[in-house]
Amino acid sequence: MQFRIKNWIFTPTLVGVITLIICIPLFIKLGFWQYGKAQRQLVVQAAYQTAKISQALDLPLHLESYEPLKYKKVAVTGHYETKYQLLLDNQVEDERAGFHVITPFKIDGSTQYVLVDRGWILGNDTHTDLPSVSTSTSKLEVVGQVWVPSTKIFTLEAKRVPNVDKSQLAAWQPVWQNMDMEQYKQSVPITIIPVIIRLDTTSTAGGFVRNWQIPTDRITTNLGYAYQWFGFAIASIAIFLYMSIKKQDSHSQ
Repeated sequence: MQFRIKNWIFTPTLVGVITLIICIPLFIKLGFWQYGKAQRQLVVQAAYQTAKISQALDLPLHLESYEPLKYKKVAVTGHYETKYQLLLDNQVEDERAGFHVITPFKIDGSTQYVLVDRGWILGNDTHTDLPSVSTSTSKLEVVGQVWVPSTKIFTLEAKRVPNVDKSQLAAWQPVWQNMDMEQYKQSVPITIIPVIIRLDTTSTAGGFVRNWQIPTDRITTNLGYAYQWFGFAIASIAIFLYMSIKKQDSHSQ
C-alpha cells in the first residue's frame, strides 16, 4: 500500500497499522480510566469539604445501605464501651507510628452501637506494649463524619470464623491491621451499625489527634497517569507517521 503527495510517499507497513489499531484505543482507554478516577476523587473531596461545614444530621439507625451517608456529618448521643475497643495499627502522624483508637459507642434508647474513630495516639517504643487509653463512660454527644470502610482488604491476618457461637470466640484481640467491618461484626456479640464516625476535630467527646484528610496526592497521580497515556497515544501516531512517510529524491523520479 502506497500513497504519494508530491515528493512525499506514505508507505505504512502491515505491522505498523495493526500495532497502531491496537495501541491507540488502548492508550486512550487507559487515559480516560485514570482521568475518571481523578474526577471521582475530586467529587469525594468536594463532598468531604462540604460536609465539614454542614449542620450535623441525626445518625439513622436503620438503612439498607449507608453508602449515601459517606462523609456526611452526623450526631449521636450515648456512651462509650471499651470492651470491644480496637487499636488500628500502622497509623502515622508527623512521621511517628501509632494507632487510631476505635471505640464502640452505645446509642441512647437503642440496643445498637456505632464505632467511633477517636483519632491517633502515639505507640510505645516496644510495639507489643500497647498505650493506655483513657475513656469516659459518661453520656456524650458524638459529632463527626461518616466513614464507610472498604470491603476490598488485603491482609495476612487470620480470619475469624463466621457464624459461630460468639460466646465461644477467642479472647478479644485489640490490635487490628485493617478495619474490616464484616469481620468486626462477626467477632463481637453486639449489634453494630456498619459505619465509623470520625470524631470532629472540635469535639470534646474523648478524642485524640484528629488530622482527618482526604489524600489529594492520588488526584495528582491519577491525572499524571492520564496525561501520560494520552501522550503515549500521540507519540504512537507520531512514530507511525515518521516511520511511514518518506521524501522521495526528485532526481530519482
